[in-house]
Amino acid sequence: MKRRRIVTGLDIGTTKICALIAELSANRQLEIIGIGIAPSHGLRKGIVVDIDKTSHAIKSAIQKAEMMAGIKVDSAFVGIAGSHIKSINSHGVVAVTGEEKEIKKSDVDRVLDAAKIIPLSTEEEIIHVLAREYIVDGCQGIKDPLGMSGVRLEVETHIVKGSSTSIQNLVKSVLRAGLNVDDIVLEPLASSFAVLSEDEKELGVALVDIGGGTTDLIVFHEGSIAFTSVLPVGGNHVSNDIAVGLRTPVSEAEKNKILYGSALAEKIDPKEKIEVLAASGRDRKKIHRKYLCQVIEPRMHEVFSLVKKELAEAGAKDLTPAGLVLTGGASLLDDATELASGVVDLPVRIGEPSYVSGLSDVVENPVYIKRGDKVPKAIFSTAVGLIEYGANFGDNAQVENKSKDIVNNFFNRIKEWFSEFF
Repeated sequence: MKRRRIVTGLDIGTTKICALIAELSANRQLEIIGIGIAPSHGLRKGIVVDIDKTSHAIKSAIQKAEMMAGIKVDSAFVGIAGSHIKSINSHGVVAVTGEEKEIKKSDVDRVLDAAKIIPLSTEEEIIHVLAREYIVDGCQGIKDPLGMSGVRLEVETHIVKGSSTSIQNLVKSVLRAGLNVDDIVLEPLASSFAVLSEDEKELGVALVDIGGGTTDLIVFHEGSIAFTSVLPVGGNHVSNDIAVGLRTPVSEAEKNKILYGSALAEKIDPKEKIEVLAASGRDRKKIHRKYLCQVIEPRMHEVFSLVKKELAEAGAKDLTPAGLVLTGGASLLDDATELASGVVDLPVRIGEPSYVSGLSDVVENPVYIKRGDKVPKAIFSTAVGLIEYGANFGDNAQVENKSKDIVNNFFNRIKEWFSEFF
């Protein structure tokens, strides 16, 4: 009997930890069999600031997913984001070896290694080396050069790097939760696997993943990554603005944002009122719903203005005729797409993974309020993308990931540290 292949994705966010367990069938079809969500209290702007709290939240999410799936898992593909993430485009060139001058995997590996020669501080590590295109003897636009003949092989890459300390703390948190790390994956890259079509990537599209602490931006053009960026503002900033503006606890602000919030205050009936918990936590007061939305709109306008600025500075706006795809928790605000379209001057749609609807109905919901008795699917975009990435790892020629080397090095050091205590 053929052994089941199980893939686990772990989205470690500022607001929530989301764990997904999926089974990969013989014909490479994915079926999600377990989902677990837990509130996240150990991160700030996507960076681990409390390892114990983060590891406990990870363990809670994993246990819920395992209970639903009826199996135990020992490793996961882990998403990484945060303000420490930076990226750079790089070029590599090598001579093709061998008498027949046929490009082999060793030549591809060498040219990618050549592209990795970039300025790195002692506190930085390379997370991804993403091949945008290969060039063989001046012939451009090649996606996979294996087997081709030539004497000169070049590659254009997009390299993602991050803080060594932040990566180590993320890995430590996962290890303390009892899991190994299959790979570390940039979260907007993972989300792109779940919510973008190949046609959109080929035409040119920007994915905007609005998380709790950060907003992640990734641009595809002609099927390859052209640009990535992490903006230090997200849904938590909206909730904090509401808490201050309405003088209410942050938890109540988050609830009212989801239930009654809109990114366009002008569309709200000025007579409509809602009840809000006072800062004391005991009394309730009535306010106009429009006032709530007047607090929300400026912050959401800021998010989309920063996206517009990033696209303009990178020269990427002209590369995105397919427009913007919004995903992540804060993208679910009413009228967010309309506001984004007006600010960025591009067509906008919401991006959701397509096959989590059944299980999302039965998920415990400690972070997001269900709408119509359903958990919004956009909150699963990164976790589903991690599952997709894991299922295709090693088969997708577009992604050349070197983060496993980082993880293995961390494992060796961290396990030595742990052995001193256990």
